[in-house]
Amino acid sequence: MNMKRREMLKLSALIGLMASTGLITDVQAAEWNKAAFDSKSVEEVLKLLGGSGSEKSSAVNLTAPDIAENGAVVPVGVSTTLANVEQMAILVEKNPNALSAQFTLMPGMEPMVVTRVKMAQTSNVYAAVKSGGKWFVAVKEVKVTLGGCGG
Repeated sequence: MNMKRREMLKLSALIGLMASTGLITDVQAAEWNKAAFDSKSVEEVLKLLGGSGSEKSSAVNLTAPDIAENGAVVPVGVSTTLANVEQMAILVEKNPNALSAQFTLMPGMEPMVVTRVKMAQTSNVYAAVKSGGKWFVAVKEVKVTLGGCGG
């Protein structure tokens, strides 16, 4: 069963309400993986996110432009045909911090995410999908004509 968009919006609103009323504590909110978001290399990030290594896979689809006219808003999408997807991540190799986005998927959710990332310069963008305790990746070079991360 796929989670519908409205159900996801309701869940997001509920979590936001819980956080604003104090039902979710600051300690619970701080459980995000700070070390992974502070890491500088793709290999280090994937290690800190857990899993038993990574390999390139044609089952992971990365959608990103060949040329981004503005590095501050680069649209990136990740989808996969892999089963039992646990997490998805978007990494930008030459950014000051390699990990740009991390998503935890619940059972039954469609394994697809779309977002915008900042890119400091032309770089390889990695789409990483965790399934069965292992990371599967796809890579694409995106050329940036106007910097987004302090450029």
